Formats: sequence, structure tokens, C-alpha cells
Amino acid sequence: MTPITEVEGRRIALSNLDKVLYPAGGFTKGELLHYYATMADVLLPHLRDRPVSFLRYPDGPDGQVFFTKNVPAGTPEWVTTAEVPRSEGPARMVLVQDLASLMWAANLVTEFHTPQWLIGAPGEADRLVFDLDPGAPATVVECCEVALWLRERLAADGVEAYAKTSGAKGLHLLAAVRAPSERASEYAKGLAVEAERELPRLVVHRMTRSLRAGKVFVDWSQNAARKTTAAPYTVRVGGEPTVSAPVAWEEVRGCRAVEELVFRAGDVVARVREFGDLMAPLLDEGAVLD
Repeated sequence: MTPITEVEGRRIALSNLDKVLYPAGGFTKGELLHYYATMADVLLPHLRDRPVSFLRYPDGPDGQVFFTKNVPAGTPEWVTTAEVPRSEGPARMVLVQDLASLMWAANLVTEFHTPQWLIGAPGEADRLVFDLDPGAPATVVECCEVALWLRERLAADGVEAYAKTSGAKGLHLLAAVRAPSERASEYAKGLAVEAERELPRLVVHRMTRSLRAGKVFVDWSQNAARKTTAAPYTVRVGGEPTVSAPVAWEEVRGCRAVEELVFRAGDVVARVREFGDLMAPLLDEGAVLD
């Protein structure tokens, strides 16, 4: 029998709570739901008013993994949805606005991915993002070196950057800005090209696989209005429940080994208790990109 729980007056059916989703350590679906419930206060502000794409993995990393952008079948009527413009025609997507909708979505077993704009102004970027992706043998250690360069370069333009782990191999840099998505993409590409010019042994700005060995790919393309990025605090699909976790610049500067910037769900709960939301400044009004 599927357990029913009540969250903020909404009845939610929670299924397969004992199913192991992460083989290393035996992390279960019930533990995943507990993590999201515990992290709601810091996660929800980064999801609210953004159409959410779900990367679903209902049977864990060894099962089917697929993106869901449109409102899933069976979505309760009380879950907020909104029409989102797309080049191929408008679509209706989910907005995770509150704890009840967060727990309903988490029960689908998801990573949460969001665009760099709010539903009230589609295509008007309020965040800038760089996805730093290392090509072996480069690791997150090299990503940190690139991140520090980008931080200083952004600061020179009056833009304050914040870092988080990708939850996989790399690092994400985010900043609060105000600009059309086209301008944000153009600006981000310019900085990626500049980074490659200034750090040629470390950086590549093109996605071509053959160019990326031993370097950090500075992916600027996720600033396009149609693109999304893993949200802060989302758990990523994989062997372990690693999290896209905000990190302090002191941690980035001091990183000397991969394991120093790998955070699992339990680690992140403890970090938030100690440090709060290191990405809270992203919720403030950002710098205007000229």
C-alpha cells in the first residue's frame, strides 16, 4: 500500500520509500525525500518562479534516465504550472513554489534544473552561469583555478560571482545580473574566449571533445534562454547521492584534491546548518550587463 502523507494541507502519495537509488552506501528513496524536506528552506528560493525541468531516474543510475520538461502526466491540480514560450511553440511546465510541490516532485525521483530567468520575464536573464567541465586528466582542482580567474574578471565588471560544485566532476559559477538572455550569452562567451586566451594551458571555450583533454571547458552556452542548469542543492544521479553544493571562495582557493569538493546529501545538510545558504546573494537584484 502506497503511504499517503500530508504536506501543508496537500495529500501526497509517496512510493517505494525503501528502494535503493544510490548503490554506494545504500541510499534509499526515503532518504532522498528526507533530504529534500530538510533542505527546503534553502532550496525553494532557488526554484521558485522558475519553470523546472526534471531529470528523472526512478530506478537509480542503472535504470532509465530521462528529462521531463512538460507537466508530467498525473500532476495534481494544486501544483502550479505556467505556459513557457519556446521556438517550437509554447509548453506548460511545473513551478515548484512550496514544500508540498517540492515533495511531490522529489517523489518522482528528480534532479531539478532551471533556466537563468523567472517566469514573469522569460528570456530576461537574472542569473549568469558558467559550467566548468574538466577533461581528464584535469579535475575540479583545475576548475578551481579557472573559477578564481573568472571571479576576478567578473568583479572588474562589477559582477559578484558565487561557486557551487556541479555534483559531478566540475564547478558552476553563478552571478546575479540583469540583461536579455542574448546579451548574457554574448557576455559569457566573451569571457570564456578571454579566459582561453589568458589561460591557454587550462581553458577551452569550445565544446569539441578533441580539444578538451587536460583542460577545463568553460561552457557559457547555458545562458541561452532555452537552456537549464542543475539547481543549487539538487542531488545528482550517480553511484552516490552527491549534491550540487554551494562552496565558499576560501574552499575554492584551497582545493588541492578532488575529494575536498565532493559533498553528499548528509554533508550538505550539516554545511547548511553551519553556514546557511552560501548562494543567498543570488536572490538579490543583480548588476546590469552593458
